[in-house]
Amino acid sequence: MIIHVVQEGETINLISEHYEISAERLIIENEIKNPNKLVVGETLVILYPEITHIIQEGDTLSGIADNYGVTLKQLLRNNPYLSNREFIYPGETIVISYQDDKNMKLSTNGYAYPFIDREILKKTLPFLTYLTIFSYTVTAEGEIYDIDDNEIIQIAKQYGVAPIMMLTAATQDPTEEINVTHNVLMSREKQDQFIENVLSILKIKDYYGVNITTPYIFPQDLDVYVDFIVNFSDRIKSEGFKVFNTISLSVFDIITSTKFIGLDYVRLGQAVDGVMLMTFEWGNVMGISTGSLAFDSVKNYLSYMAEQIPPEKTIIGGPILGYIWERPYIPGVSKGLVITNSAAVELAGDVGATIQYDDTTKASFFQYISVKEYIVRFRDARSVDAYVKLVPEFGFNGIGMWNIMSYFPQMWLVINSQYEIEEIL
Repeated sequence: MIIHVVQEGETINLISEHYEISAERLIIENEIKNPNKLVVGETLVILYPEITHIIQEGDTLSGIADNYGVTLKQLLRNNPYLSNREFIYPGETIVISYQDDKNMKLSTNGYAYPFIDREILKKTLPFLTYLTIFSYTVTAEGEIYDIDDNEIIQIAKQYGVAPIMMLTAATQDPTEEINVTHNVLMSREKQDQFIENVLSILKIKDYYGVNITTPYIFPQDLDVYVDFIVNFSDRIKSEGFKVFNTISLSVFDIITSTKFIGLDYVRLGQAVDGVMLMTFEWGNVMGISTGSLAFDSVKNYLSYMAEQIPPEKTIIGGPILGYIWERPYIPGVSKGLVITNSAAVELAGDVGATIQYDDTTKASFFQYISVKEYIVRFRDARSVDAYVKLVPEFGFNGIGMWNIMSYFPQMWLVINSQYEIEEIL
């Protein structure tokens, strides 16, 4: 795999000639929206096919997979544009395998809402080990609000991806969340009712397992919370389901290396099947986003967590979203508006900006003026590559993506070309 950064004056044809690969293949794999107008500073992932197949009359994808001794999911990973196609056509060339050696096996976990666009979902599923469906919310009485997730669960299982039920508190307001958690923790009856409610949903909807988020907790409730997770995990696992715990990290936590003082990470990690270290970000954000974090701060935090929780149980995650900020930045007032990688590149082309790369934060950025002044920070192939390399560096189990509601082609090119994606179904 090669990550090419577009330079001034380069065209898709010049780049394809330089790397001796077809321009059509570059456009398809990177999903370049405007190949006649590349943006200076944008990244292109260059992959070299090892084995290709030209579609013949009567060919089917499953038949091709059998002939070459690969799985249908491998074909779809190497040719994701086929995921939403009803037909294949004679004369088309598809990739059976690439030249890159796989560094290791890793698990991948994608977070999605039930209303995710089905074409995006089907295009993404071949790359996933787990699909974590966001989210069931818990009330102060231990009740659980239902969601319309039957279809997305069945689609995931058709692709051999393990659907995971996500549990969060009934509010995103920290004050309310901490009270909801406290009320449940202070009553064994509510805890038991909550566990039985979870088991009922897991069985009825045919989930593979459950992922419970570590919420805001009163300091005096930390030991009780860990006791609850141990009991919760024992009960759920006794029924044959897997239990995961998401530790949601704030940017402040990472920057200051703040830990939940009193939270027994070691015992928590022992109780569950896996731990997700995840930073959630939303449609807009106030304060510092993860795209502005120094990469060394992230590594320092992960190094600490690797000492507390078995790395082989740990899936690291991070947002793949970018943000547009109006300048000047005003603490407590300025809000970042979410933007995807492809939209950021397209915007840079529209405003004539040059994309730059900040090696300290492993994020791309550019500035432009449209009545007001703005700065855009977002992830590109270099960012993804840097974060995924933390998995083998620390011996982690895999990587999670918050979230997969939009398709990020270069992320999957980077992962699929270098790592063997774990399959558990």
